[in-house]
Amino acid sequence: MLGNIIGVEENTVLINLNIDITKVQNIINLMVIMEQDDKKIVGEIINIKNNIAYVNLLGEIKGEKFVYGVINKPSFSSSVKLISKEKISMIISTEEFIENKHLYLGTSPIYEGVKVNVEINDLFSNHFAIFGSTGSGKSCSVARIFQNLFSKPNSIAYRSSIFIFDAYGEYHTAFEKLNEVVPEISFKYYTTNTDEDMDKILRIPVWLLDVDDIALLLECDKTSQLPIIEKALKLVTVFAREEKDVIKHKNDIIARALLDIFTSGKNPAQIRDQVFSVLSYYNTSELNLDTQIFQPGYTRPLKQCLLIDASGKIRDMELLMTFLQKYIDDTLELELPDGSFKYTLDDLKDALDFALISEGILKSQKVYDEYNVLKVRLHSLVTGNYKEYFNYGNFISKEQYIKDLLSAPHDRKAQIINFNINYIDDRFAKTITKIYSKMLFNYSKELKNRASIPFHIILEEAHRYVQNDNDVNLLGYNIFDRITKEGRKYGVLLGLISQRPSELSDTSISQCSNFLIFNILHPADLNYIKAMVPNVSEETLKKLKTLQSGNCIAFGNAFKVPVFIKFEMPNPAPSSSSCDIRKTWFIEKR
Repeated sequence: MLGNIIGVEENTVLINLNIDITKVQNIINLMVIMEQDDKKIVGEIINIKNNIAYVNLLGEIKGEKFVYGVINKPSFSSSVKLISKEKISMIISTEEFIENKHLYLGTSPIYEGVKVNVEINDLFSNHFAIFGSTGSGKSCSVARIFQNLFSKPNSIAYRSSIFIFDAYGEYHTAFEKLNEVVPEISFKYYTTNTDEDMDKILRIPVWLLDVDDIALLLECDKTSQLPIIEKALKLVTVFAREEKDVIKHKNDIIARALLDIFTSGKNPAQIRDQVFSVLSYYNTSELNLDTQIFQPGYTRPLKQCLLIDASGKIRDMELLMTFLQKYIDDTLELELPDGSFKYTLDDLKDALDFALISEGILKSQKVYDEYNVLKVRLHSLVTGNYKEYFNYGNFISKEQYIKDLLSAPHDRKAQIINFNINYIDDRFAKTITKIYSKMLFNYSKELKNRASIPFHIILEEAHRYVQNDNDVNLLGYNIFDRITKEGRKYGVLLGLISQRPSELSDTSISQCSNFLIFNILHPADLNYIKAMVPNVSEETLKKLKTLQSGNCIAFGNAFKVPVFIKFEMPNPAPSSSSCDIRKTWFIEKR
């Protein structure tokens, strides 16, 4: 007997100890069983004062199963004992280990030698979050989890698809040799470092992007900017294709833009200059500056009809407007591209430039100022280093693109696809992660057999990307919030790894079902975890401040109770170690 129950305060039982605690091992954090007749209630010792043990109630043992939660409190006559090391697995782990059903995480730092295993479905069928301060062991533990998963000798997770967005390029070393352990497992690597092997550079076919993707890419901040992007995408279906296939559409578009200029009310010189500007860049074999215009008695090229006479007017303006009317075709209707043909960022730039003209923005300085920022950003993208990430070779469909991401040499499947986004700034990295996540989510939604190809999206430094940002106001949704709310039924699951949970989206965190929390010191983060994470107690929060590196407290659907886990160092480890100042600073004096 450990002692006698002398009080019950809400979820805490007070036990008067009948042992000399100075002569036994430290029993804080050990579990006890309070038993009377067939009722067996389990609790954890959280504190000892004046020989009184304070025990936090956890659950009940019914038959040979542990059930979390307590309805009836233990009676004062219950016998109180420490749970034996042999029986503790019933509570903090699985009773038996089945290779294709369970995953080994680590060991218990409280009960030496006791392994902590979880059901794979309970852990990976839900969104999860891993929090911890820098240096607390998050990256090493993530690497260890997946190394354990992919090192099973007889049960190979061949059809798994893990997409890791690697903020620092840490995980390449941890996973690149997995196939040496299990030959069927393949690791695939993409990088934003344009000095590396060209085949490994991250590239996104621009024709697979929709209005929302382009809005994110151009950092739109007003919903009023979306129609001009939609117009540009509709125009790119004309400007990026062979003239013979779209000449009627192109003539119609150019003619409408020129008619808008003629009726803009600007002075003749401005009208002439704008018409010259448009037709110099946007023209067809039928409609250009040299197109012949017939009049009774003579024929002239279109550009000569733009001459300004002595009175300061374009004498042939009505003639030109009548001529252009024959190219107007009200039966033609532009549609958004459907990903069935290739176009480039340059094509999109031309389409946006023309969209601004055809929308008549030159009529309004206010509208021009609002839309021109998009033009500037797209031109900067086209002429900048980031253009390389959209230079894709041959045409590819969205379905084939995703299949290519998942393919490995020798007609095998890749299980881990790692995107090293260390070489781009945070704003662009945020856009890239959103574009990929949205593409994978939409692909999964369209599968005939729902959730037949699960995707796990792991975001390192998730607080940079999964934020309470302007997306909801701009687009009507945030893709990460949408995935956390709807993704589970389609098999799209998020893993959020962060050292600053308080900067994450509230909605995304609220939808996570499992948490592995390492050492955290920042008061704002501790308070946020207390407010946002379900079933976290004051005792748990206190423990988070003193956890050793590589140790965490885990709780959620995959765990029967909050449990301490000590992770083994991954082999090989990710490139996440701190800078060796001593080795860098000092040299041997000669």
